[in-house]
Amino acid sequence: MAPKKRFGLDIDGTVTHPGTFIPYLNHHFQKELTLDDIKEYDLTGLLEITTEDFWKWMEVHEGTIYQEAELAEHADKVLHEWQKEHELIYITARGQHLADITKNWFLHHTLPFDHIELVGKHDKLEAVRSLNIDIFFEDKHDNAVAIAEEFNIPVILMDTPYNRLPAPNNVIRVTSWLEARSWVDTWLKQHSYQ
Repeated sequence: MAPKKRFGLDIDGTVTHPGTFIPYLNHHFQKELTLDDIKEYDLTGLLEITTEDFWKWMEVHEGTIYQEAELAEHADKVLHEWQKEHELIYITARGQHLADITKNWFLHHTLPFDHIELVGKHDKLEAVRSLNIDIFFEDKHDNAVAIAEEFNIPVILMDTPYNRLPAPNNVIRVTSWLEARSWVDTWLKQHSYQ
């Protein structure tokens, strides 16, 4: 039997639907944004607010948004399949103050996990290194590129309008969790004894 691989997974915009924040942004900032309007990960320009104001808004609303976040389509099905043979390790920029909300969300959605690492910042390199990740799943372009280049591992980039810059060959852009599964299944066959 092939050894287990350690799958590293971002949560927001990867396992959760990438449009999760949009209804809250539209309501609070009186906008009519769609996912196609969001061409950059940094929303301050689009919302016409400062970074400081954005993070003040996040402090108030992030708990509710994360509690109510919808899963990306087919994510649960694919993760349940992979969980049978591999370790699922979630590495998120969420801070420790969101640990209970995050774990309860996983339990509510009966989503499998072996470990959830809340790093409290977007730089995930140390967590990827210390947790010895074999493949990573991400929606933030610069994170995907940094992880792929630092560790020379495949990074599955969930395609969104805000992450369409060029990327190295080991950043694999997919449009769905089913496409991700197909690519990963092929990769697993090629690396089953490594």
